[in-house]
Amino acid sequence: MIRAFLAIEVPPEISTALATIQQTLKRQLERTCDRQARISWVRPVSMHLTLKFLGDATDESIEPLRVAIKQVVSAHQAIPIPLERLGTFPGPQAPRVLWVGPSGSWEQGREALRLAALHREVEACCRAANFAPEERPFSPHLTLARIKDGAREVGRALAQSGVMERPLEIGALPVEAVVLMRSDLRPTGSVYTKLWSARIGER
Repeated sequence: MIRAFLAIEVPPEISTALATIQQTLKRQLERTCDRQARISWVRPVSMHLTLKFLGDATDESIEPLRVAIKQVVSAHQAIPIPLERLGTFPGPQAPRVLWVGPSGSWEQGREALRLAALHREVEACCRAANFAPEERPFSPHLTLARIKDGAREVGRALAQSGVMERPLEIGALPVEAVVLMRSDLRPTGSVYTKLWSARIGER
């Protein structure tokens, strides 16, 4: 039994750009937030775009899922996701998650529809393999940080800095393969190991 999820990997050049953005945000927030605000920053090397969290998966379920996912993604084409803005969950007043993702206009466009179709088909494969369905809507984003305490204070600091309104110049996250990642919980945080990869458009 392993703890696993399906994801899109982040290439090194995007990870480097995200690390720079994190450092800038850290400096801004350290100047304006007191010590009661507690922020956990995600290591850039651990960042990924989660397509489906599987939870506990048996060894017997992994191979049939790989075969199904490979067949599904072979009919799709690569999709670039422009990382253009900062956002928060659940909202800007008291954020719990700080993320980077595409603009609202991109999310209404053709490429977003292609990504949504890919996600639906991956989700269908998972349901057929008896993994629980995902109740939350899919949102293409990369998590930069999680706010553990002082969410309202962090929200005010972000609003005052104006950083949420500034466009980002990171580049595009290439959706070229769906990977199965194993997640092992360690005292220092989660450690991810790639178990297999299904390349998009590869027959």
